[in-house]
Amino acid sequence: MTTDATAADTGRRGKNRLNESEDEVLARIEAFRRRRPRLIDEVITLAHGAGGKASAALVDAVFFEAFGSPTPGDPGDAAVLERPAGRIAMTTDSYVVNPIRFPGGSIGDLAVNGTVNDLAVSGAVPTALTAAFVIEEGLPVQTLREIAADMRAAADTAGVAIVAGDTKVVPRGAADKLFITTAGVGVLPAGRRLGADLVEPGDRILVSGPIGAHGMAVMLARGNLAIDAEISSDSRAVNGLVEALLDAAPQTRWMRDATRGGLGTVLNELVQASGRGVIVDDEAVPVAPVVRGACDMLGIDPLYVANEGMFAAVVPADVADAGLAALRALPGGGSAAIIGEVVASPSDIVAVRNAFGGTRIVDMLVGDPLPRIC
Repeated sequence: MTTDATAADTGRRGKNRLNESEDEVLARIEAFRRRRPRLIDEVITLAHGAGGKASAALVDAVFFEAFGSPTPGDPGDAAVLERPAGRIAMTTDSYVVNPIRFPGGSIGDLAVNGTVNDLAVSGAVPTALTAAFVIEEGLPVQTLREIAADMRAAADTAGVAIVAGDTKVVPRGAADKLFITTAGVGVLPAGRRLGADLVEPGDRILVSGPIGAHGMAVMLARGNLAIDAEISSDSRAVNGLVEALLDAAPQTRWMRDATRGGLGTVLNELVQASGRGVIVDDEAVPVAPVVRGACDMLGIDPLYVANEGMFAAVVPADVADAGLAALRALPGGGSAAIIGEVVASPSDIVAVRNAFGGTRIVDMLVGDPLPRIC
């Protein structure tokens, strides 16, 4: 016989079982809702830039997979870095190179190397980068993965971390595949200073490697020139070369990476900033024969062609040979050369002397013979 008390107790147990079942279901629903979404798309859509689940899936599957997350599980809105002892150098740059992959590199490693190099030739030791991506709708996800992997490999080689980023997606035609903007931070060692104001007559001009390879590699990769030549970009980080030069020649006065506008343009920037002049020995400037041949066919002076893995430096004459030896001892520096000297007069002029004793003036680059080269 069932009493009222027994019936009530049975009812409570049944209700508890129901409540437990509801709690379990709700817990599973909540766990599923909070689970980070998986990327299943093969191409980038506008949804990937909308800030929702598709965006989270893209960031997880492509960027966190390549770069890692400084704070796993809680990416936050900013990277928090330890404050270094010393002066901080900071730079930023945007990359719109076409095509986004070319012999010797891609827009990914170019974005890392270019920013690292800007810091390095300023005398800073690069430490961290950020990267923002503007992606055209329809870009294959696999292409983006490969570019991100290139960035990670370049960052590892340079010894820097990619610590923060952003992603935007624009409709088809509003961008050309992929644009990347980077910012970089580095630390200047105590007592280190470089500047055009330090340059003196008699100083020697060094270059860390051959010129013109990057610009010609990208131009030929576009496929609209009937030139059969195998040219690879020199895209690389030069911070190791810079430190080797500064160790061997700590009195180094000035440095600059010769990117857009080439070596001719950065030397013009030097003479304008210093009030000095520069005499360059044309025969001493290293140019690969295949690069020179392509430039000759196109009527382009290699001095104006972009580079992405070499720099120019001004050092006192008495340490020039030591600096040159330090560069040549490292990968990427085997073709380093002393190409000229700084003079007091004529000032504000870059003059190039050829093997026959003739002299020509190299002015600032006019126009843009090689658009979207970096």
